[in-house]
Amino acid sequence: MSREFWVGEWLVEPDLNRISRPEESVAIEPKVIEVLVCLAGHPGEVIAKKEILRAVWRDVYVSQDALLYAISELRKAFGDDAKAPRVIETIPRRGYRLIAPVTQSTPVRLQPSIAVLAFSDLSSEKDQEYFCDGIAEEIINSLSQVKTLRVVSRTSAFAFKGKSEDIRKIGRTLGVGAVLEGSVRKADNQLRIIAQLINATDGCHMWSERYDRELKDIFAIQDEIARSIAATLQVTLSEGESEALGKVPTVDLVAYDYYLRGRQFFYQYKGKGVDFALQMFSQAIERDPAFARAYAGIADCCSFLYMYGGSHPHHREKADAASQKALDLAPESAEAWTSRGVALSLKGAYDEAEKAFLTAIHHDPRLFEAYYFYARVAFARGKPEKAIELYEKASQVNPQDYQAPLLVAQIYTDLGRRQEADEARLRGVQIAEARLKLNPDDSRALYMGANGLVGLGKGAQGLEWARRALTIDPDEPMVLYNVACIQSMAGRVEEAIGSLERAVNNGLTQRGWIEHDSNLDPLRPHPRYQALLKLL
Repeated sequence: MSREFWVGEWLVEPDLNRISRPEESVAIEPKVIEVLVCLAGHPGEVIAKKEILRAVWRDVYVSQDALLYAISELRKAFGDDAKAPRVIETIPRRGYRLIAPVTQSTPVRLQPSIAVLAFSDLSSEKDQEYFCDGIAEEIINSLSQVKTLRVVSRTSAFAFKGKSEDIRKIGRTLGVGAVLEGSVRKADNQLRIIAQLINATDGCHMWSERYDRELKDIFAIQDEIARSIAATLQVTLSEGESEALGKVPTVDLVAYDYYLRGRQFFYQYKGKGVDFALQMFSQAIERDPAFARAYAGIADCCSFLYMYGGSHPHHREKADAASQKALDLAPESAEAWTSRGVALSLKGAYDEAEKAFLTAIHHDPRLFEAYYFYARVAFARGKPEKAIELYEKASQVNPQDYQAPLLVAQIYTDLGRRQEADEARLRGVQIAEARLKLNPDDSRALYMGANGLVGLGKGAQGLEWARRALTIDPDEPMVLYNVACIQSMAGRVEEAIGSLERAVNNGLTQRGWIEHDSNLDPLRPHPRYQALLKLL
């Protein structure tokens, strides 16, 4: 059959690794979509598991876990329910069958999609990485304002930073039709920015431009690039979207420079990096007291430091004040509402926090952070089913994120839903593994993936990933705490106690985590565990 076909109302495009319907497009991993192709080749027929494994993985040996994961991913993509299937039906002890109607494809107008890669630094001193990243991120933020355009998240697109990958492969991995790449040369107040939009299907150029301007024109350049992309992809901008693209975040270029430096430090997600980010954002608002994004940055830093750096009340209070100031300055900013929701949750104002997250989602239904942090609040409030719903939605919004599936797996486990827990863990581990191929020094991907591996019964591999995370960040409290959880789950009680003690000695003060985390249950009777609780 044709490589493009319909499953019900969904257009399946195997070569682009996506399924689409009006106003919605979902990226799907290559092997997962090949399982769908296999099933679609025999619609309505029962296909044995061994036959699917042989057709998709050919000469490579994989366990049935890989097929279980693929079916789970397809059901999530289609919004299907295993208990009341409309698309894929499980035939116990036999295999699967595609029960939705399958038809040949006809030409349609799909939702345009794009990934904006990190821009390359061509400056002579090679000291403008933060500036290059900032330009790409601003373009992502601008394009995300356009409802009819699907834009891949910064985290997913920047995973390819510094890599010499074929654009067509990047497009297939991220499930997009176009990729923007660019470079920046900055010398004093002079800028040269080159941007090029590439068709991810065939690798051909769709649009390119070179901008030789002064630094003061940076916002105009970003606006021009975003509008050129929209025009090339034949996206019609509404009046509100056009106005949003033209908004300037600050009139002070020095403040903007501090802000971009702060973003680079913040994305390290480590204590020292966040401390530096807080300094940069603070200097930004000294230059421009009306810079809403910088206030949101301060709120995010202080929330992070409160959660992971000691629970000092002044961080919580500063997060509260800064998030409110960001909202006063930018009441329609989904990012500001998300920052506000996190800050409110730290005060225990959960009802207000939930309202803030819902407002963020109203302003931007595609904002991953809104669903992710809302899920954490729901879990903290003892609403596991709501947390599951939100974590799964976060995974739909950003299919390349490994955190949400690995966190939701623990909730499934606590509820006794073992199969769903394993499916989520397998999904999270595979995403983390793909992330580590591009960024092998990502300690968070290592320790979260390690937790998933141990949960799947792969203790030796999980402990090895934990060891690698410790090698990268041996003194980071969050790494030490999570490694302690992994060692505890794997039955390494003495090692886990040692890691937990080091985490506390390096600044971890979250008594509630240590006291209630089910991963640490094997440690409860240990005298050194009891001594740690008394110390906190």
